[in-house]
Amino acid sequence: MPETRERRATRSGFGRVLVAVYGIFALSASARAGVQIATKFSEAPLAFSLSALAAVIYIVATVSLALDGDVWRRLAFAACGTEFVGVLVIGTYSLLDRVAFPEATVWSDYGQGYGYVPAVLPLVGLFWLYYTRMRVRNVKS
Repeated sequence: MPETRERRATRSGFGRVLVAVYGIFALSASARAGVQIATKFSEAPLAFSLSALAAVIYIVATVSLALDGDVWRRLAFAACGTEFVGVLVIGTYSLLDRVAFPEATVWSDYGQGYGYVPAVLPLVGLFWLYYTRMRVRNVKS
């Protein structure tokens, strides 16, 4: 039996919803970080810098999930993986050292201010990347 390789685009089907949610988070985190940095950066520079970093990662995830190709797929995997590690590290750090986080970030308290979506979203993104990976299928001739 001949084999064919096929892969679903990450932006197809449920991927459209995923790209939209990432886009909303990219916009939200960017706006939040921009306002925080512009108005009160000296009050919590670490927290506000981490909000800006989260915004950049959400932007990268949005764009890379919306585009096709191996490079974009690897970049999406790196962005979702970095986001998940960031949520775990920053979430834990923000709970252990409240002095370092006098103001909330997107990822502080594991994304509590955003309904914990920041803790779940990268797992959904990683699952989607796995689900849409290259598959070898046998084709009847």
